[in-house]
Amino acid sequence: MKWKIIHVNDTDSTNRYLRELDVDGDVCVWTDYQTAGRGCGTNTWESERGKNLLFSLLIHPANIPVNKQFVVSMAVANSIAKVVSKYVKTVSVKWPNDIYVRDKKLCGILIENRLRGGVIKDSIIGVGLNVNQLCFVSDAPNPISLANLTGCLFDREELLQELLEAFEAELADLEGVRTRYLSQLYWRKGFHRYRNAWGECYAEIMTVEDDGHLLLSDVDGHTNRYAFKEVEFVIGE
Repeated sequence: MKWKIIHVNDTDSTNRYLRELDVDGDVCVWTDYQTAGRGCGTNTWESERGKNLLFSLLIHPANIPVNKQFVVSMAVANSIAKVVSKYVKTVSVKWPNDIYVRDKKLCGILIENRLRGGVIKDSIIGVGLNVNQLCFVSDAPNPISLANLTGCLFDREELLQELLEAFEAELADLEGVRTRYLSQLYWRKGFHRYRNAWGECYAEIMTVEDDGHLLLSDVDGHTNRYAFKEVEFVIGE
């Protein structure tokens, strides 16, 4: 992949910047600061200016059908987990695509797939990776950075290049993406606490389906299928 890499000092959102950019090919936009950075749903993303890696990718995957579009999410999560694992241990992917170190959130991913004729036309992938920020002041429950974990500061541009190379490798081996994703799922073994529309339960992960649905089996052996935002991981309460 030949990336066109664009750096901007600040923007409201790198995803929005890419949506409005008139450019061909595969593009990466990264910034020092987002004034309206967000996570999935209504979540916001806290990031101190110049400390973290905030970027969005525009890619044009070939022949990925709508019902298999979650493969893009898995590929991104796998590539970030692979790079982060070079510097810290106990890295996992919390469904659907947060990067965790133990019970702390290191990275969030927001994907917007645009569809055409039953396949993905293109994908805009927004990533917020906590790199050099040492103190978090928002009400986010469990953020952590690479600097917190290692005691070292990182060159964000070099880290970005590592992530792009890892993502290219994932896209080149889409057949193995799901296996790699499932092998590093957060809470992939044993019973843990979850909260759904009916209350709390203890359940274990059975699998994540090709379309991204999470299958949980509760202590009574009942299996439930969840779309994103239909179930919450109850961490540290």
